[in-house]
Amino acid sequence: MADYEVLIVGGGPVGAALALALRDGGLAVGLLEARGAGLARSDPRPIALAYGSRLILERLGIWESLQPVTPIMRIHVSQRGGFGRVELSAAEARLPALGYVVDYARLAGTLAHALEAAVGDYLTESTVTGLPVEADAASVQFKRGEDVRRVTARLVALADGGAMGEVTRVRTRDYHQAAVTARVSSGLPHRNVAYERFTPEGPLALLPSGEALALVWTTTPEHAQELCTLPETGFLQRLQEAFGRRLGQFRAVGARTWFPLALRVASEVAGPRVVAVGNAAQTLHPVAGQGFNLGLRDAWELATVIRACGREEIGGAAMLEAYRARRRLDRGGGVWFTDTLVRLFSNDIAPLRLARGLGLAVLGAAPPAKDFVVRRMTFGARG
Repeated sequence: MADYEVLIVGGGPVGAALALALRDGGLAVGLLEARGAGLARSDPRPIALAYGSRLILERLGIWESLQPVTPIMRIHVSQRGGFGRVELSAAEARLPALGYVVDYARLAGTLAHALEAAVGDYLTESTVTGLPVEADAASVQFKRGEDVRRVTARLVALADGGAMGEVTRVRTRDYHQAAVTARVSSGLPHRNVAYERFTPEGPLALLPSGEALALVWTTTPEHAQELCTLPETGFLQRLQEAFGRRLGQFRAVGARTWFPLALRVASEVAGPRVVAVGNAAQTLHPVAGQGFNLGLRDAWELATVIRACGREEIGGAAMLEAYRARRRLDRGGGVWFTDTLVRLFSNDIAPLRLARGLGLAVLGAAPPAKDFVVRRMTFGARG
């Protein structure tokens, strides 16, 4: 008999969401987290939650605890040095908001707090050292402090991006880009509009965050390092040149960080007794803010499949195939969408610049096409 029906490796937001979705189901669920308690809560990156993700978080019972969040009522998409633009509107899409902006630190902290109360075996500072699989269970070896332990589970759910290779081969594409994140203030109010401006070096996103703006600026790694070391006035001048004056004069910037960007996709999300969700299944470019939302849907759909099958079927071939089938279209579409945007827009090739402008202009003039894009970004392939 296995120690757990489900053992989750990775206590970030996706792993925590999976654990919360499985609570009250009468299953033995454990969670291993390599970091110490509270470390993820210092991460300053912004997260854009789709309205569909809000619905999941409401079902998990943590949405109210995340407040206040900043709603995105409109999204303005344009390209630097070219014509064409698109404006997406929550009112046109018949939604209360297109999305919501929250700090990753607060999201992770809120989920971790709920997790501590919902999961009995929540072990932090636990590093997995081995994952041998047998016919009826996976055996997980991990180290916690000086202790080396071994437990068994009918199903191991990997929600830690560092464990991606445990499931299958991984396809990787280095974008040769990096993202700079910071909070900035502007001379004009954002009015709950999010901006996605494509530049030859990569997309520049400004998201409404309280009274300020959360910046995610994609550029070359060399430029990213330079931007993080410039004095405040120099940084704001560079940002003004890249974005324009739609928000007036940029006035101040907070602490800046940067991280490299690459696409990493597991060729299969499930193997014998093991399944990958979130960053363990796919790590995406931050363009259009799809990564976490896709991972959250992974967790919710996996929990749905687990709860629908019998205890003896958890981790079996039929259950894993059911999960693959439910996630195939949404996952493939999310990977294709973000990867295509990056490769199509991150250049200054004149014919492509013209084609992009025409595409944006046509999309902006076609309400059914805009509605299709919004529904897919909001709810995934099932939208």
